[in-house]
Amino acid sequence: MTFYTELSEEELEKLRKDLKRKFRDYQQKDLHLDMSRGKPSQSQLDISMDMMDVLNSDSDLACEDGTDCRNYGVLGGIYEAKELLASLTEVTADDIIIYGNSSLNVMYDMISRSMTHGVMGNTPWCKLEKVKFLCPVPGYDRHFTITEYFGIEMIPIPMREDGPDMDMVEELAGGDELVKGIWCVPKYSNPQGITYSDQVVRRFAKLKPAAKDFRIYWDNAYCVHHFDFENPDILLEILHECKKAGNPDMVYKFCSTSKISFPGSGVAALATSPNNQVDIKKQLAVQTIGHDKVNQLRHVRFYMDKNGILDHMKKHAAIMKPKFDIVIHTLEQELSGLGIGSWINPKGGYFISFDAMPGCAKRIVKLMKKAGVVMTPAGATYPYGKDPKDSNIRIAPSFPPEEELQLAAEIFAVCVKLASVEKILEDRKKNQAS
Repeated sequence: MTFYTELSEEELEKLRKDLKRKFRDYQQKDLHLDMSRGKPSQSQLDISMDMMDVLNSDSDLACEDGTDCRNYGVLGGIYEAKELLASLTEVTADDIIIYGNSSLNVMYDMISRSMTHGVMGNTPWCKLEKVKFLCPVPGYDRHFTITEYFGIEMIPIPMREDGPDMDMVEELAGGDELVKGIWCVPKYSNPQGITYSDQVVRRFAKLKPAAKDFRIYWDNAYCVHHFDFENPDILLEILHECKKAGNPDMVYKFCSTSKISFPGSGVAALATSPNNQVDIKKQLAVQTIGHDKVNQLRHVRFYMDKNGILDHMKKHAAIMKPKFDIVIHTLEQELSGLGIGSWINPKGGYFISFDAMPGCAKRIVKLMKKAGVVMTPAGATYPYGKDPKDSNIRIAPSFPPEEELQLAAEIFAVCVKLASVEKILEDRKKNQAS
């Protein structure tokens, strides 16, 4: 294979003509494919349908301690649910607060409460001249949307092979008391699929932030979303490491069953220190009398324990891995050796991160839309939707059926090639003009 940048102008023009013809052929198929978000497919939703039969009108809806799950109360969640999600996130039941269906909602509440009432007696952020947040990039667009909504200045932190650039994190957090936190997806990160190394986790735990109310927002969304259960990525447990390092209050650890059971009807949880829990429950007690305990009980009786969850996740993996294999195989077959893109083959999670030639991502996504395939907007994986290189594209293979995904991956390869050829020719013309 020859790098596209090594081709002559005549060769590139011929290639562009051929790629345009292939692109028009795809356009004529009148496709309507969606790869815009990490939505579980219908087959993934189907494997949880037995959960609907766990409870019925004849069921005993009392917890082991006698709590009637149909009634008010139990602000922090039923104990059985705490045990279940604690086992999922490798903490103790006493570390856990159980919420409603959405961990994203919990993260929003954490930021909102910090803005209006402060963190553990510190000045509310709304009374400060400025608030800053560290944002590993490429990262999760909905994290960035929350901080942008509250007017918080976001500072991009480059991702390395083993996690965020910790030299930058330590320097910025340690040197500026206006830096109040950092977003993290530490396992099978969104979108790269990177799991933080032990060294990175320990450096997080040993941070010496200038702000007393600095918090690590540890979104462990994909903690059991492995593709290979014989050889999964292992993530060091952050609460334990923070406690060892003398920083027990520095982390909020989030998780949910949204991509385990039913998105929108799962159970979310926050694991954090006793001091943080006291602070959080002051607001939580005003906000609600208690979350949906019937749904908590439903999840407990369906999964029973961590082994039940892991067995269930193997069913998810059997559906997900072949889809990722389709995309990775197509990328390798169509784009390897051309010098026009790079990607990571993740061992779990929901996304594949693709880096196109600089200046090509928006064009590729636009071409995909014209061909009938909707993708996550280019730039979404960066704060304010601004990828300085216009390079990163998040691929979400989960939702389409395999035959549609194969077609979408082939179209993507053509769009990458076409956008790259256009960019190389454009750059050459500019260089010639100058």
